[in-house]
Formats: sequence, C-alpha cells, structure tokens
Amino acid sequence: MNSIDPKNQDFFERVFDVVRLIPHGRVSTYGAIAAYLGAKRSARMVGWAMNLSHQVDAEIPAHRVVNRVGLLTGKHHFKTPTTMREKLLQEGIMCDEHDQIVNFNEVFWDPFSLDNL
Repeated sequence: MNSIDPKNQDFFERVFDVVRLIPHGRVSTYGAIAAYLGAKRSARMVGWAMNLSHQVDAEIPAHRVVNRVGLLTGKHHFKTPTTMREKLLQEGIMCDEHDQIVNFNEVFWDPFSLDNL
C-alpha cells in the first residue's frame, strides 16, 4: 500500500475491511462506515480511502459505498464515470437518471448490524 500516506494507512485498512463486508446487492455510506469505525466526523476520509481502493486491491467493492442520500458521488474515481452504476446494476441496485439509488432505504446496509451477528 505504498500509495497511502502512512499516517492514514491504518484507518484506510480498517475502512477496506468494513467495505469488504458489505453484502452483494447492498450499499453503505461514507458516514455510516466512519461512525462504525469510531470516527463519525471522518466520512470524507472514508471517501479518500475509496478513491485509493482501486490502486490497492481490485477486490474492494468500492461501488457499494455512496453518500448519505444514496448518490453515486464517487463515480468519477472508477475506470469510467458509468462503471460504478453498471456494477450496482449487475447486483440489482437501480439508479435514477441523476445517479441516485432508487430504493436506497431498502438496500442500505448499516455496519453496526455486524454487532448483531
């Protein structure tokens, strides 16, 4: 992970670990992941981690992380601006013409649900 600033590396690795747990066909948010990691005000850092995730490990499902209202704000950090939407569609997640998830409340996955397993 030589592209990650050493002072952020541990946090980013923890973000990647949580994102790998998001189930197929579900999405989470930058803020929910930050809150789960005990850094509620670090949603932006979760976004930075997602931006770098493509360079770190192609298996990190960064397409499953959206903003707090279900908007695909990270779409420009994928291979093409439509890649994120296409990956979500392959999982059965629909987006409207503004790249917002249609049934966001139904497909939202809360990392705190891990505590109930």
